[in-house]
Amino acid sequence: MSTRIAFLKGHGTENDFVIIPDPENAIDLPPATVAALCDRRAGIGGDGLLHVVRSAAHPEARAMAAEAEWFMDYRNGDGSTVEMCGNGVRVFARYLQRAGHVAEGDIAVATRGGVKTVHLAKDGDVTVGMGKAVLPEGDVTVRVDGRSWPARNVNMGNPHAVAFVDDLAHAGDLFTPPPFSPASAYPDGVNVEFVVDRGPRHVALRVHERGVGETRSCGTGACAVAVATARRDGADPAMTGTPATYTVDVPGGRLVITERPDGEIEMTGPAVIVAEGEFDTEWLAAAQR
Repeated sequence: MSTRIAFLKGHGTENDFVIIPDPENAIDLPPATVAALCDRRAGIGGDGLLHVVRSAAHPEARAMAAEAEWFMDYRNGDGSTVEMCGNGVRVFARYLQRAGHVAEGDIAVATRGGVKTVHLAKDGDVTVGMGKAVLPEGDVTVRVDGRSWPARNVNMGNPHAVAFVDDLAHAGDLFTPPPFSPASAYPDGVNVEFVVDRGPRHVALRVHERGVGETRSCGTGACAVAVATARRDGADPAMTGTPATYTVDVPGGRLVITERPDGEIEMTGPAVIVAEGEFDTEWLAAAQR
């Protein structure tokens, strides 16, 4: 029998998501279902999917329920699960506000990367506490079309390789993952950011997100880029005691990233809900054949 399931569509600096409200974790979302929903021609379309579940109802989040009522069960557009999505958690918080679950101010959101603090400002921007960056040791190289660059290995709860280039066009089409070495640096794949300078503490990037391809924005990637750029510039807030703030332009807009002396990183940017509706489970079943 056909069933209709509610969805919304939202984006953060044009990193876009299908949103499935499912407080009691009653909707089965295997990878093929997620991929069908995120298909830009045959489905709703999105870089990823935000499955909105109460933490107490999800086995991966139950231990965080005392700290955060809601769990962002995030999936890439190919259906794979990942630890964290910075743009996604801002859109997730915007949905919770729209649905009346939370109000302006600070809220906590459970993710596979831990509990994140989100601030919903009156001016519409959303700030997310992204945690601390880890900078693994070891040299990494990325390659595109015969060119190669050294890359900074930065982990924001998910892995990133940050390469500084002369021209963002050197990143190529970014449809396929840029090769990197050594393979042992990223056994589960990596998000690769290509970065150019725009001015003092102002950079721009293009990114290949693992499991997706090139996206219009990547929140954890923008944070990784800000940290890598700060270290390149000789700025380490833990050493200076002074926060380091960078403006990071992404193809879909602008994010502001601040690394505090305690190592905590905050990301501020827009989050917009653009549509809502329903899809039919019979259509979805046919789309997966």
